[in-house]
Amino acid sequence: MMTVSEVSKLTGVSIRTLQYYDKIGLLSPAGYTQAGYRLYDDTALETLQQILLFRALEFPLKDIKKIMESSSFDGSKALEQQITLLRLKKEHLENLIDLACGIKMIGVKNMDFSAFNTQQIDEYAAQAKASWGTTPEYREYEEKSKGRTAEQQKAINIRMMNIFSEFGAIRNEDPASVKAQSLAKKLQNFITEHLYTCSKEILAGLGRMYAGGGDLTASIDKAGGAGTAEFAHRSIEIYCKDA
Repeated sequence: MMTVSEVSKLTGVSIRTLQYYDKIGLLSPAGYTQAGYRLYDDTALETLQQILLFRALEFPLKDIKKIMESSSFDGSKALEQQITLLRLKKEHLENLIDLACGIKMIGVKNMDFSAFNTQQIDEYAAQAKASWGTTPEYREYEEKSKGRTAEQQKAINIRMMNIFSEFGAIRNEDPASVKAQSLAKKLQNFITEHLYTCSKEILAGLGRMYAGGGDLTASIDKAGGAGTAEFAHRSIEIYCKDA
């Protein structure tokens, strides 16, 4: 067990901040000394590590509290997602450093603003937050999926992949075609019916994820053939253009 003073020295978090975390119910001590001083065990220190990682990612304390109190919160999964977000932020900062060095050497000539683009970080953060159970969409998904058997969930997943198979069947056509746009709407309606309310804004973000690489893109391309994920993304992008 460590005293609040020892934890403060170990972590760099002020005693006042640790006291505040206790006050708002974010980090409770494991016990108290006879004199009434807070004591922290390894479990409390692990919780503090999670809090500090979320703070490093600029999450507000009220969001951190909601996330960590959620019944769906998985510390190990959250850590993996935090690592991904931190790597994205590192890449973003490195791009900014390169840009600043370039400006220092040659001045502002090419007006390249791409280094300021945080879209990839924002999209992954939204995806991670959804999996931590803090968004209305995730809560709606939890409610709709409550009571479903594994077989029922599998059937829904298959039906969704069948929609991507339909995208694959027309992937050599114009993504702005009536067929492609009908499929984008069909996908939106399917997600709304079985998962959560899928606005055009949400659907546009999903479309970018579909074509973003990794296991999801590979699964979609497996269902509809090579290039299906990218075609679905372009079709969705056009469909959501007026969102």
